[in-house]
Amino acid sequence: MISIKNLHKKFGKLVVLDNLDLEITKGGVFAILGPNGSGKTTLIKSFLGMTVPNKGEILFNGESVLKKWKYRKNINYLPQIANFPANLSVIELINMVKNLRPSETNHEELIQQLGLKPFLKKKLGNLSGGTKQKVNIVLTFMFDSELIILDEPTTGLDPIALIYLKELIQKEREKGKTILITSHIMSFVEEISDEIVFLLDGKIYFKGTINELKEQTQSISLEASIANLIKTQYV
Repeated sequence: MISIKNLHKKFGKLVVLDNLDLEITKGGVFAILGPNGSGKTTLIKSFLGMTVPNKGEILFNGESVLKKWKYRKNINYLPQIANFPANLSVIELINMVKNLRPSETNHEELIQQLGLKPFLKKKLGNLSGGTKQKVNIVLTFMFDSELIILDEPTTGLDPIALIYLKELIQKEREKGKTILITSHIMSFVEEISDEIVFLLDGKIYFKGTINELKEQTQSISLEASIANLIKTQYV
């Protein structure tokens, strides 16, 4: 589904993606992991056309995405930080996004399950971070797309909303969707991921299942596996 070849991106003298190669097959949950500054968000933004790489190739379903936009109709994206217009109400934002992307949605079910009904007429600028993240989830999952990208989706969520998010991800996986996730919460990653991709200094140091990583690093937990992988590269 996604093929990335020799992707290179730098900001000034800082190299963020260092001739990176990555293949993501269709179907399943793939967690992109790495410490802060490893290149995770830059990789996602390069795929979405929000950042222009210095060189390299990015293919989606066999076609290049560089300097194109129509492919995004098949993608749902949850950004790491929910920056919404402060003067709009929740329902105004949802309706605006629906008008920008006219297609069938399941936003009413999502609103109900996330407990957002009491907040629909409230201004986004007056909401807590956790409530904004719930709005973020509605906007992401209300459209039916073959690829879903979730950048730190658990931020600010209460336990009930987190359980529902896991259920949403599971339902989309069962439909054959491809889901890319970044997260610093290893218990969440271990629970929902089929494979992980580990980035460090703009390079991929591991791609495979969690059990394969544990065996490679001789660790009993994902947290310990990641720590040992980082230590190995810096020794």
